[in-house]
Amino acid sequence: MSRKQLPEINAGSMADIAFLLLIFFLVTTTLQVDAGIARKIPKKQETPPIDINERNILEVTINKNNQLFIDGNVVKISELKQIAIDFIDNGAGVDINKNICDWCEGKKDKTSSDHPSKAIISIKTDRLTNYETYILTIDVLNSAYTHLRNKLSVKLFNRNYKSLLEDLKSSNNNNLEVQEKITLIREKYPLLLSDAEIN
Repeated sequence: MSRKQLPEINAGSMADIAFLLLIFFLVTTTLQVDAGIARKIPKKQETPPIDINERNILEVTINKNNQLFIDGNVVKISELKQIAIDFIDNGAGVDINKNICDWCEGKKDKTSSDHPSKAIISIKTDRLTNYETYILTIDVLNSAYTHLRNKLSVKLFNRNYKSLLEDLKSSNNNNLEVQEKITLIREKYPLLLSDAEIN
């Protein structure tokens, strides 16, 4: 009596099928890519060093409880933009070339910044500061600069600063006239943010 042979399953093609499925999922899956923060390390300045007066520095401190402090006073994130605008646009003095800020519309308070080119905003954080709070603070401060640049651009060119940036982007940075306008606005309101850790 002969034993009945059991049928064998050919598993040779299983590896091929698994490989094809892997390729299929790799091709069809989209991966989320973090965009990051659009911040660049500033180029080395060729101008003479600025004599930094204490009134030309606005210290924004974020503690480990994610509270914002300016001059030792607790500040809400909703108040930060206007505080930054008032500080940057104060225009109480002159720049390094002894030119006054004739485009500034601030209060010209002698205890606040002299000129937008001297107005430095220093952000100090604790090691335990929440990253989202830090990013939100940076965004608010950037929006203060954008607000001032938009206002000046409308005054000078009847167009806001954002539309100039969009025009430059659509022309692949080839529009020299727009480039000159953007450079002028940035020179009048330079982005002067400084990061430091308090602990």
